Amino acid sequence: MSDLRIRAAGPEDLDTVLAFWKTAAEGTSISDDRDGVERLVARDPEALILAEQDGELVGTVIAGFDGWRCHLYRLAVHPGRRRRGIGSALLAAAEERFAALGGRRADAMVLVRNETAHRAWGAAGYAPEEHWRRWVKPLPF
Repeated sequence: MSDLRIRAAGPEDLDTVLAFWKTAAEGTSISDDRDGVERLVARDPEALILAEQDGELVGTVIAGFDGWRCHLYRLAVHPGRRRRGIGSALLAAAEERFAALGGRRADAMVLVRNETAHRAWGAAGYAPEEHWRRWVKPLPF
């Protein structure tokens, strides 16, 4: 994975990200539009993290911190590039961001029906809290 580049998204990336999510992400969100993603990047320029390989977008994660909790959304890896460490690299970048901000625990929004995602989140050390329907992991300091 030495050729994998992890970086924050900029305004110039937003159309590419939205098109990528149509291919790589499971389900849609009310915020999956240009205005929603523009607001995210304008409010928190480091929150949308991209993985690129050979100049191509191959993965995303949104690592939002509200000052109290660390929230993960839109962990998506191109279907043809899965199981190669891209998701793990994105989560590591997100967790490093959270630790630098003083975050203590990350939670992930994961669709109940997405069994593939359940396995990936579990492998990354997250576990379901069934009464909340979110996955959490303590973050190291």
